[in-house]
Amino acid sequence: MLILISVASACHTGLGRNSEFLAENPASSCAHYYWRRHNPAALAAAVPGSAVVVPGGAAFSAAPPCRGKGHSWSRAGLRAEMAVSLCKKIFQTAKKRIIQQRRVSLYNVAHGYEEELIKKKLQQFAGGSINLSKEDNGIGILTVNNPQLMNAFTGTMMLELQEKVAELENWKDGKGLIICGAGNTFCSGSDLNTVKAIPNSQDGMNMCMFMQNTLTRLMRLPLISVALIQGKAIGGGAELTTACDFRLMTPGSEIRFVHKHMGLVPGWGGAARLVRIVGSGAALRLLSGALKVDPERALRLGLSEETLLSPEESGSLEEARAWLSQYTEGPASVIRAAKQVVTAGRELPLEDALRTEKDIFGTVWGGPANLQALVRRPKHK
Repeated sequence: MLILISVASACHTGLGRNSEFLAENPASSCAHYYWRRHNPAALAAAVPGSAVVVPGGAAFSAAPPCRGKGHSWSRAGLRAEMAVSLCKKIFQTAKKRIIQQRRVSLYNVAHGYEEELIKKKLQQFAGGSINLSKEDNGIGILTVNNPQLMNAFTGTMMLELQEKVAELENWKDGKGLIICGAGNTFCSGSDLNTVKAIPNSQDGMNMCMFMQNTLTRLMRLPLISVALIQGKAIGGGAELTTACDFRLMTPGSEIRFVHKHMGLVPGWGGAARLVRIVGSGAALRLLSGALKVDPERALRLGLSEETLLSPEESGSLEEARAWLSQYTEGPASVIRAAKQVVTAGRELPLEDALRTEKDIFGTVWGGPANLQALVRRPKHK
């Protein structure tokens, strides 16, 4: 029973809101943890075909422990099965909670938010599309596609963006995301026809809350995201770039928060995110001056990571893929966990961030990638 309590306690470390791996793989994770702690052959079992020599010179193969009579591991094996069964039940509950919390809305009716009402209104303004392709290497390509209007968001495109974000939330093999625009430009914000049809303050705030919800969910995806900025990213398009982890710019491209010239301020969360990226002083200059930010200035401000070589759509996309791949190489569970601990550190108070980091650590400790790395004994140079 003491061993079972130990396993249950270890499983409990994965019950934080980010315990995605254990929630999806309870049996695998609990078994790995159990045999690592209580069976000298654990590391061998983690990698089929391998063997581990333990103190005393005994060698164990990758075969799982036998549960027959007279075998020293029979009782331990039974306890492991009991622990796995317990963890399965616990983590099914945890999985539901994780999904609910990731998708929780920033706003509800108490804030005057009427999502279904604004959806019906947005549905009236059609045009363009949001396209998503998911590649076998775990990289997704999200394309804002309305080139006739410099990829401005129509009402239906706002709805489609929410749908694509929900699809990405359910993509368990995803590791990275590139957001780009069709026709060699990024995005010019909201379609003016849509804006003109939402003249009153309440409808405007409902649209604002709808897009803030969607872009916050986008930002919190367990995927490393990069905005590939070609041509112009202005207004809401500039705000969209701030919902990504990184920004890459092509020669001749620009980011510009032009809201002042429309008698507005950012409403899709762009101002709050911009402050966190470049600091309050630089953010105030960019917003109050509606300043053009070219690739060189973006690098100085820390708004962009790199200026790509190719100005063309296909060439710059390949460069962006190569740039992102240096951060997405490796097991999806580990890459996603890295994004989650950074998100927690950015958004939560220190004590909560530390607890969340502990929970996420529990989802990968003793997991397949961890055990395989221990067998390989990698040397860090």
